[in-house]
Amino acid sequence: MGPVDSSKVPRFAGFATFARLPRADEVERADVAVVGVPFDAGVSYRPGARFGPAGLREASRLLRPYHPELDVSPFAAAQVVDAGDIAVNPFNIGEAIETLQHEAEALTADGTRLVTVGGDHTIALPLLRAAARRHGPVALLHFDAHLDTWDTYFGEPYTHGTPFRRASEEGILDTSALSHVGTRGPLYGKRDLEEDRRLGFGIVTSGDVLRRGVEETVDALRQRIGDRPLYVSVDIDVLDPAHAPGTGTPEAGGMTSRELLEILRGLRGLNLVGGDVVELAPAYDHAEITAVAAAHVAYDLVSLLALDVQE
Repeated sequence: MGPVDSSKVPRFAGFATFARLPRADEVERADVAVVGVPFDAGVSYRPGARFGPAGLREASRLLRPYHPELDVSPFAAAQVVDAGDIAVNPFNIGEAIETLQHEAEALTADGTRLVTVGGDHTIALPLLRAAARRHGPVALLHFDAHLDTWDTYFGEPYTHGTPFRRASEEGILDTSALSHVGTRGPLYGKRDLEEDRRLGFGIVTSGDVLRRGVEETVDALRQRIGDRPLYVSVDIDVLDPAHAPGTGTPEAGGMTSRELLEILRGLRGLNLVGGDVVELAPAYDHAEITAVAAAHVAYDLVSLLALDVQE
């Protein structure tokens, strides 16, 4: 069951599911599910990512069913659905994390793979826990302006700046295959980089992408990941504010949306087990610039997963 036919029902009409896909309750089972997590209690600066899932779905109305760069019709190659939103407690981060992990495990119990739309980056931790429960420690490819491997904020261990420190400590990451891509901007000190390196991460900065180019960047990432089960986490602030103003912690000097999408497409054939797109905050967006970019990132992740089903 595929998306609503836009030649018969205008894109601006009807329910705003992701890419106008059927809801999960309209099919017997799904290969890939897009699910929202409207949660932003873990942010350290501007709030608003709780409205990210709704904003991304609205921007996804214009997506079409054939991906020419990957040569796949993802909604024909696989049964893709919109599984709605996972409602978590906005006043209790610990409870929210537990709820999301439980719900993610339930959604993937039959082999369905998730593309999760946030929400702030706190949600990556329970999603990685769920992925590791099924696949063992996973390789992580993390697109972000920031490291997100800090220890605490105001003494709190669970925030949008700490998920990958916690994931490393919990042993749910394959520390031989961890990479940040697109990082940039000021840090609290050189120790941030030293601790990040100790956790096992390699760094490809946004400047590295500019100097090396997409092809060399993709080759290096593919060599590092190999055939390990791979989880991809995309903070939309990896993009320059010119391409993604609608986010909570923007940093100048970022990647272009073209660079990000081309790197994602270069992951074809890897053992992708899930992914997320987070930190879209529509209140700071202009003309849906950020939402459109985030919708295309989610579409590329869905397409990569659908290719795996097809092949």
